[in-house]
Amino acid sequence: MHFNQFISRKFFSLRQTEVSPSINSKIKALVQQGKYSQALELHSKTPHSALTTAKFTFPSLLKTCASLSNLYHGRTIHASIVTMGLQSDPYIATSLINMYVKCGLLGSALQVFDKMSESRDSAPDITVWNPVIDGYFKYGHFEEGLAQFCRMQELGIRPDGYSLSIVLGICNRLSWYMAGRQIHGYIIRNMFEGDPYLETALIGMYSSCSRPMEAWSLFGKLENRSNIVAWNVMIGGFVENGMWEKSLELYSLAKNENCKLVSASFTGAFTACSHGEVLDFGRQVHCDVIKMNFQDDPYVCTSLLTMYAKSGSVEDAKKVFDQVLDKEVELWNAMISAFIGNGRAYDALGLYNKMKAGETPVDSFTISSLLSGCSVVGSYDFGRTVHAEVIKRSMQSDVAIQSALLTMYCKCGSTEDADSVFYTMKERDVVAWGSMIAGFCQNRRFKDALDLFRAMEKEGVKADSDVMTSVISAGLGLENVELGRLIHGFAIKHGLESDVFVACSLVDMYSKFGFAESAEMVFSSMPNKNLVAWNSMISCYSRNGLPEMSINLLPQILQHGLYLDSVSITTVLVAVSSVAALLKGKTLHAYQIRLQIPSDLQVENALIDMYVKCGCLKYAQLIFENMPRRNLVTWNSMIAGYGSHGNCEEAVRLFKEMKRSETAPDEVTFLALITSCSHSGMVEEGLNLFQLMRIEYGVEPRMEHYASVVDLLGRAGRLDDAYSFIQGMPIDAERSVWLCLLFACRAHQNMELGELAADNLLMMEPARSSNYVSLLNLYGEVEMWDRAANLRASMKERGLKKSPGCSWIEVKNRVNVFFSGDSSSTRRIDIYETLSSLKSNMEGKGCSYEGIEVC
Repeated sequence: MHFNQFISRKFFSLRQTEVSPSINSKIKALVQQGKYSQALELHSKTPHSALTTAKFTFPSLLKTCASLSNLYHGRTIHASIVTMGLQSDPYIATSLINMYVKCGLLGSALQVFDKMSESRDSAPDITVWNPVIDGYFKYGHFEEGLAQFCRMQELGIRPDGYSLSIVLGICNRLSWYMAGRQIHGYIIRNMFEGDPYLETALIGMYSSCSRPMEAWSLFGKLENRSNIVAWNVMIGGFVENGMWEKSLELYSLAKNENCKLVSASFTGAFTACSHGEVLDFGRQVHCDVIKMNFQDDPYVCTSLLTMYAKSGSVEDAKKVFDQVLDKEVELWNAMISAFIGNGRAYDALGLYNKMKAGETPVDSFTISSLLSGCSVVGSYDFGRTVHAEVIKRSMQSDVAIQSALLTMYCKCGSTEDADSVFYTMKERDVVAWGSMIAGFCQNRRFKDALDLFRAMEKEGVKADSDVMTSVISAGLGLENVELGRLIHGFAIKHGLESDVFVACSLVDMYSKFGFAESAEMVFSSMPNKNLVAWNSMISCYSRNGLPEMSINLLPQILQHGLYLDSVSITTVLVAVSSVAALLKGKTLHAYQIRLQIPSDLQVENALIDMYVKCGCLKYAQLIFENMPRRNLVTWNSMIAGYGSHGNCEEAVRLFKEMKRSETAPDEVTFLALITSCSHSGMVEEGLNLFQLMRIEYGVEPRMEHYASVVDLLGRAGRLDDAYSFIQGMPIDAERSVWLCLLFACRAHQNMELGELAADNLLMMEPARSSNYVSLLNLYGEVEMWDRAANLRASMKERGLKKSPGCSWIEVKNRVNVFFSGDSSSTRRIDIYETLSSLKSNMEGKGCSYEGIEVC
C-alpha cells in the first residue's frame, strides 16, 4: 500500500514537471551548431533531466561532454543511461566510449565495451569497435589496437571504411609501410576502392612511409578529381619528402582544374615555398589568397607569415602580421619565430612585450619559441631574461618550457645552468632527459652524457629515437668502437634499430669508425629507407674509399620512388671526383638540370671540383662564371683547378679578382696558389705569396705550405735553397717536407741531399716501405746498383714489400682498375693483344718501348 502510494506520488510529481519534447530537440540543435556549453547548461537546468531525456538526445549530450572534456557531466549522463537500461544501445554505447576516450579514460571506455559484449548474444557491431580501436591508438597502445582489429575480424565483423581509415592513420603516423600495403590490398580485394576517405588515407600513408611516387601513382588513378582533400594530402606528402617543387606544380594543377581550394591548399603551398625559399611563387599564392578571400583565415595568415619569414623577407611577414586585426596567439608566436629565425632576437622580445600589453594570453609555445631563438643565435643574456619571465609567470613547471630551457642553456654552452634546471624538475619526461643528454654531447661532455643515460635507465624512463641518436653520438665522440657496438646492441634490444633516425646515426657511426660492412648491415635491415638514409650510405661508401659502390646506389634510390636532393648530388659528385669518372659526373649533372633540383652552393662547388679533377676545366669555368653567388670554397676550387692544369697566371688573376670581391683568402687558397706556382715554375711569385699569407693576411703556414715551398724550390733545381728553407722552419719538418726534397734530389740527381732526406724519412717511419722505394728510385737514377741491391736486401730482412702501382680508366661508363703485376682482369687477353700490337707498331716505326712494362 505504502509502496503504491509512493509510486503514485512520484509519477504525479513528474506529470507536474513534465518536460516538453521540444527541450530534447533544442539540445540536439545546439549540439549540431557547436554550442556545446549552452546544450549542457540547458540539460542541467531541466527538472528531473535523468528521467526525461529522450533516447535520441543521449548521443548528442555525450558528444558535448567529449568536446568540452567535461568528465563530471559525462559520468552523470552515463548513470542516467544505466538507470534507463540503455547501455546496450549501439549508438549510445559508441558515444559513451568516444566520450571516455576523449576525456582521457581509456580504461572506462573499455569497461563500457566489455559490459556491452557480455550483455549481448552476438559481438558488438562495427560502430562500437571503431572507437575502441581508435582509443587504443590514440593513447599509444598500437599493438593492442591492432590485436583488437584482428579479433574483430575473427568474430566475423567486417571492417568498414572508417575502421580502415583508423588503421591507415596509425600506419601513417608510425611509417608502417608493410602494414599499410596489407590494408591497401584488403581495400582492393573487398571492393572499397572509390571511397574518397580511404583513397586520401592511403595517399597520406604512402607519403609518410617515404613512398611519394606510390602515393602519386594512387593519386593519378583517382576517379573523383574534385576531392580537394586528396590534392592537399598529396601536396603535403611531396613537401614531407623534400619534393617541394612537385608540391607547387600540383598546386598550380589544382587551380587549372578548377578545384575549389580551401585553407589547407594554401597552407600546403606556403609550406612548400618555405622549404624551397621560392619567394616569387609565394607571392603568387598570396595573390590567390586575396582573390579567393582567404586573407582573414588564421591558418592561412600564419602560414603566409612563416613563408615570408623563412624566405628572409621579414618586412613582408611584418606587413601580414600588422594587417590582421584580430590576432590570435598562433599569429603572435609565428611573428616572434620570424624575428628570431632572422637574427632579430630583440625585436622578438619587443613584440613579446606588446603581446603582454595587449593582454593576449601567452602559451608555452610562445616561451618555447623565444627560448628556441636564443638557442639558435646563442644569446645567453636574452635567454636569462626569458627564464626570468617564466619564473614571474609561474610557468617553470611546464615540461615543454623546462626542456626548452635545457636546450637553450646547453646551446649557449652553459651546462651548469642546464644542470640547475634539470635537477629542479619534479617530473622529468624522456624529452627532458633527451635535451640534457644532447646538451652534454653538443658541449663534448660525452662521458657525462652516457652517465646521464644510465641514470635515465635506472629511473625507468624508456629511451626514444632522439635519446638514442644522442647516445650514439656520444659513443662516436669517445672514439670507442666497442662502446658503439654495445649501444647498437641496446638499440636492437629495445626495438629502436628500425627507427630511421637511429639507423642513420648508426650508419654514420660505423662509417666514421671505418666499418663500411657494419654500416651496410644496418642500412639493409631498415624497413623504411628515406632519402636521408640513402644519403648516409652514399657518404659512408665515399668516406671509406668505395666510390664505385657509392655511385651504384643512385639507380636504387630512383627505383625506390625517391628523387635525389642537393645532398645526394653533392655526396655522389665527391665519389665521382675521386675516380675521375667523367661520364657518370656528366650524367649526374644532366639529371640535376633535367629534374630542376635546386643548385645550391654545395652542388655547384662539387660540380666545379668534379670537372676540374676529370680534366674538363672549361666546364668548371662555365659553372663558375654563371654562379650568382660564390663563397670561399668556390674561389679555392677554381684557383686550384687552374693551378693543377698548369695555368698559374690565370690562378693568380683569379686570386686578385677574389680580393676585389672582398672574400678573405684562407690557408687553402694560399696552398693552391703556391702549388700552382710550383707546377708552372714561377718560383719568385710562389715565394712572394708565402710571405704575403703571413704578413698581409695573418694566415699561419701549416706543414702543407712548407712542403709546397720545398717542392717549388726543388722543381726549379734550387736544392740548397730548399734545404736551407727546411733548416729555417719554425717547426720540425714532417714526412711530406722531406719527401718533396727527396723527389727533387732524384729529379736533379743530387745524391748527398737525397740520402740526407731519405735518412730523415727512415728515422721517422722505419717500417714504411714507400720510404725505401723512394731511395731505391734515387739509386736507380744515378745507377748506384750496389747500394740499391743492399737496400733491397734490407727491405727483405724487415719483411717490407713494394706496394703495387695502381691506375684506372673509364671506358663505356665503367671504371676499370689495374694493379702492377696483377693479371686477374677479365679482359687480360685483350690487354696483352693490344700491348703486343702497340709494340709491333713502335718497332715498325723505329720507336723505343723500354718504358712499357707488361703486367
